[in-house]
Amino acid sequence: MNIVQAEGLVKQVKSPEGTLTILNNITMSVKRGESLAIVGVSGSGKSTLLGLLAGLDTPSSGKVILNDIDLSTLDEDGRARIRSESVGFVFQSFHLLPGLTALENTSLPLELAEISDATQKAQQQLDQVGLSDRIHHYPNQLSGGEQQRVAIARAFCANPAILFADEPTGNLDQKTAGKIIELLFNLNNKNDTTLILVTHDHNLAKLCDRQIEIAGGEIVQSS
Repeated sequence: MNIVQAEGLVKQVKSPEGTLTILNNITMSVKRGESLAIVGVSGSGKSTLLGLLAGLDTPSSGKVILNDIDLSTLDEDGRARIRSESVGFVFQSFHLLPGLTALENTSLPLELAEISDATQKAQQQLDQVGLSDRIHHYPNQLSGGEQQRVAIARAFCANPAILFADEPTGNLDQKTAGKIIELLFNLNNKNDTTLILVTHDHNLAKLCDRQIEIAGGEIVQSS
């Protein structure tokens, strides 16, 4: 059963030179519990595709069905509600709030969703990523790998059906990246989460069930 389905996605933007087509006629699907890597060179459109699949942006034409809901039928508030209920995110740049501790950063989405025991659940998730002794540290007191662990804890805290990861190891050294990859896939398997990630790291991509390659805004290979 598909949890994400894209049909004829096109994304165009206006530029001084005219209309620029970033994505052209993307049709694809992802099954529940599956892991998919979206690969391609810089500028190929893979991060734009991830944003459309996650409902962070809207296509110029075509549609995305996310967890059985057609995102094109929703306004921004509706898409935000779907994201809060079903989706987790891990980004290359961590996106932690500097004035909040690791525990506060992790519990914030739960508190915004008015989930009970937000702090306790956040602490349990930080324990799972190996940061039980760092929960009261601020982002600038944590290494890059530790910050990404906080971001992963935050993403999994609400038990999302789908996790979107955009270059999750892009800002990390090779050794730290390896640990983050292992953690990400372990948590993904444990939670039976659907994982869709953008990466230029072919070693990371090979760990996924499937790969699609984007070039010039189109899918040129699927395996």
